[in-house]
Amino acid sequence: MSKIDIETAKNLLLNGDIVAIPTETVYGLAGWIYSESALKKIFEVKERPFFDPLIVHVDSIEKAKALTTEWSPLTEYMASKLWPGPVTLILKKAKDINPLITSGLDSVGIRCPDHPLTLALLKEIPGGLAAPSANKFGKTSPTSFEHVEEEFQGKIPIIDGNQSAIGIESTVLEIIKTGEQYKILIYRPGIWNKEKLADLLQSFPAHIDISYESSPVAPGQIKHHYMPKIPIALIPPHWSREQIMDRLNLLGQEFLRPVELELSQDIRFAARELYEKMRGLSGKGDILFVRWHPYLDSDDFEGIKNRLLKAQSFNLINA
Repeated sequence: MSKIDIETAKNLLLNGDIVAIPTETVYGLAGWIYSESALKKIFEVKERPFFDPLIVHVDSIEKAKALTTEWSPLTEYMASKLWPGPVTLILKKAKDINPLITSGLDSVGIRCPDHPLTLALLKEIPGGLAAPSANKFGKTSPTSFEHVEEEFQGKIPIIDGNQSAIGIESTVLEIIKTGEQYKILIYRPGIWNKEKLADLLQSFPAHIDISYESSPVAPGQIKHHYMPKIPIALIPPHWSREQIMDRLNLLGQEFLRPVELELSQDIRFAARELYEKMRGLSGKGDILFVRWHPYLDSDDFEGIKNRLLKAQSFNLINA
């Protein structure tokens, strides 16, 4: 009974179980934020270390406000413009937020996902759902029912919401307010990048600096993440297959069935196909290689670049 409906999911969640839910980014492994047993199950099933915080999913700004002690005019502006959608806001947590969610930190990541089935479910859940991606820790995120089914061998109940429309995880950012000055720190890039956010903020009545940073308050910060079942090598765009194999042999690595992972130059398609191709091609060879074309260094592709650099096993770009 892997495939379940919203009513069944609601009952399971409110009774301390976990359920895989669809979102526009990737599928999440959800537990009720007020069930400690469910939160512990998330970490256990994913084999996730407790130092990696979880993102809380809500269906409204009102629910988000109840989970934080800080809600600035810029937070209101961002939430009203970007939710439902693929952006997570890092906020000061309310006292009753379980420290398992936040890894003991004083902040919590919150977002409102843009998927009709999950929004309908969240309307029935007091508070919200903690939900990291529905895969084993550090591995490729799932973007379909079938991916989750394969990952957990049919042991996790799943709401089937078809293919995830975006295909990579949400942008995670924090708003820092000092006096009347704001700045935005992007801890995990997604489909919303620095340039898009700058355009969005043109109508906000203050200048806001935006930068990419790393921080333990956001998930996905470890060095290796999003990894498929076989290694990934990042290579210069002009290399022949023989050059690739020769260079890998020089590194003491012997691969016999290299497979090329090609991505669209349109970020919308590239994001949607990244994890799908990582999973699908992993069964067709013993190493994936990705040609590092110049467009991968554009700000539009910052989210894709982030995932590839964390998923890589070999980086031969400047070799």
